[in-house]
Amino acid sequence: MTDPHQAATPPGTDPADIEQRGAIAEALGKEVWPADKDALVAKAQESNAPDRVLASLNRLPAHAQFANVQDVAEALGIGTEQQRF
Repeated sequence: MTDPHQAATPPGTDPADIEQRGAIAEALGKEVWPADKDALVAKAQESNAPDRVLASLNRLPAHAQFANVQDVAEALGIGTEQQRF
């Protein structure tokens, strides 16, 4: 049973993970996918993303392709939901 007084977060995540992944998703939008690191960094710069988002994206592996924010989060070691439903 969950505690109704605690913020609800999916298993495998914490509030900071959710906030970071949300900031990345907001900066990148839906039109950029699939993309590599350079395309993601360029889109984030175009969107005037916060420095913390740009710093995170700059840590991505150079030659990997990412299909969505979930792929980016996993590559960055950001907690992701293990099971959505």
